[in-house]
Amino acid sequence: MSDDHTSQAWGIYGGPLKDYVQAPNISRLSEEGCTLSNVFCTNSICTPSRASILTGRYSHQNGVYTLTEALEPDSMNVAKSLRKHGYQTAVIGKWHLKKRPSGFDYYNVLPGQGRYRDPILKDSTNWDKGGKVYEGFSSDVIGDQSVKWLESRDKKKPFVLMMHFKATHEPFGYPDRKKYLYEDVEMPEPANLLDFGQEGSGRSFSGQILEILGNRWVDATKNGSGSYPGLPFDLEGLDSIRARKKIYQKFVKDFLRSGSAVDDNIGKMLNYLDARGLAENTVVIYTADQGYFLGEHGFFDKRMFYEEALRMPFVIRYPKEIRPNSSNGDLILNIDFPALFLDYAQIDDPYFHIGRSFRENLSGNTSENWRKSMYYRYWLHQTNRPAHFGIRDDRYKLIFFYGQHLDMPGAHRQNTVPAWEFYDLQEDPDENKNAYTDPKYSEVISKMKEALIVYRQEVGDSDDRFVEMESILQENGFK
Repeated sequence: MSDDHTSQAWGIYGGPLKDYVQAPNISRLSEEGCTLSNVFCTNSICTPSRASILTGRYSHQNGVYTLTEALEPDSMNVAKSLRKHGYQTAVIGKWHLKKRPSGFDYYNVLPGQGRYRDPILKDSTNWDKGGKVYEGFSSDVIGDQSVKWLESRDKKKPFVLMMHFKATHEPFGYPDRKKYLYEDVEMPEPANLLDFGQEGSGRSFSGQILEILGNRWVDATKNGSGSYPGLPFDLEGLDSIRARKKIYQKFVKDFLRSGSAVDDNIGKMLNYLDARGLAENTVVIYTADQGYFLGEHGFFDKRMFYEEALRMPFVIRYPKEIRPNSSNGDLILNIDFPALFLDYAQIDDPYFHIGRSFRENLSGNTSENWRKSMYYRYWLHQTNRPAHFGIRDDRYKLIFFYGQHLDMPGAHRQNTVPAWEFYDLQEDPDENKNAYTDPKYSEVISKMKEALIVYRQEVGDSDDRFVEMESILQENGFK
């Protein structure tokens, strides 16, 4: 798993960059396995998504709402269940869940975000001593340490290895060998790159616009911090359109270079499995903890219940069972991942029954009662990206921006006016026009509001403990 390595940057999901991305090992996994097109996170931000992947629970169920909460070591997670049933378990690379990993026979993880150059990794022997410096680029170090653990494991036992990259998280670092990749290429732009505001779209929030990133590069150039690759950078004398286009070109190239180093290390792992005769009997998954805006709507970063941030790219290879070059479009959530892992391991653990195994789906045997919609909630309120929840089915999406901080750590204390958004993903797949006030959708919206209320009840997300939400929910038909 990588951090933020969004589907637009994989080259196998279409989009304007598909013919430019150089990711042969991701393509190899896709060709040898199944590519999933509708895998979604339930809270598009790093720490909560990782907690959901491990626990099989929504943020309000596992207690990890924002970037600040820890996954407590005494919490149940899928590694503990696998370990209990005889699997060797390891996590190497990005952890980002604050406290010591539990349930793993071996861990060697980055403290916090970690760094791209000469990363520090912490294991059980040096956790309280600050960890150990490993020379090299982060993705390469994580790949090498993962192979090293596989070599040292007990070869008589089954294993689960979570190889988690820091890349492609901002500042989008890359090794020197990728410095000139895409150098003379003019990258194609998303159609809505020049969306400069809410007036035309009816969007209810301003968002994390590319100019914020551009100004970070300009500031880093002036202060000589070296915190971003590919500097110096300036926007002097450019109008708004040329400035945004310049920012986009640097941003996307840096992002793809960072992703290319991840791809190299996926190849390193695949080659190792081939060389040791393990490929046939090993389930290999590559995914990201959430999606990411690559200039769509003029945005970068994630968090929002929009397609680019919501969708988790996902490829899986298991030669014994999954047809090569296959695809699946069922609606799957990150809370389903533990159930899938346990299904392959032939373990039935009731704790993880909130999510559902999609093993049969991957073989083309989707049950008739498979979910047709999903619930999403983003808690880390900011004035440009308000807290919200919503529902999505195979065509429509309804979002309620309640805009309250609810005392969440790290949230902006200035609340925003509650607002609704609605999108017809068939007619408007890029979510360019908020259709909430369009009368032709009034009946659909009414039904989706009812479904949203039911969904919130089913997953137990009531907001009863938040006094400030009572009147907001009542005024908007939830009470």
